[in-house]
Amino acid sequence: MSGKADFTEQEWALVVEGPPLAGMIVVTAQSGGTFRESMAMAKAYGEAHKQSGQSQLLDELVAAKPKVDRKGFHTPEELKQHGLERLREAVALLEGKGAPEEVADYRRFVLALAERVAAAHREDGVDVSPAEQAAIDEIASALGAT
Repeated sequence: MSGKADFTEQEWALVVEGPPLAGMIVVTAQSGGTFRESMAMAKAYGEAHKQSGQSQLLDELVAAKPKVDRKGFHTPEELKQHGLERLREAVALLEGKGAPEEVADYRRFVLALAERVAAAHREDGVDVSPAEQAAIDEIASALGAT
């Protein structure tokens, strides 16, 4: 099993950055609901933290406070492109250093978080808007989960 100690500081920052970036990609895919969607992200971390013990990597990941510096991005598109690239890099890193189950756990956590964020606020009468679903699909593709 891998954990924070198996990564350099920069590598760990990359792994930790992935899930909140995925959440922010979904948040910015459709206007409205930002507060609820941010709360959904925090709840996803809290619930994953309660289920600790199955994966050292995920335990240490969800123990880190999720944060994204949104000020570094001028547009939602810039955030999305940066986030998708960082997710690809994080998965490649995990594939090189972690067990296949840990990579799968990471992918599942990131996708579950993105889906939860999307469903946190109904838009246009649907739980997940087409724009949010498109963002989730792009996240899944970046993770190699499709």
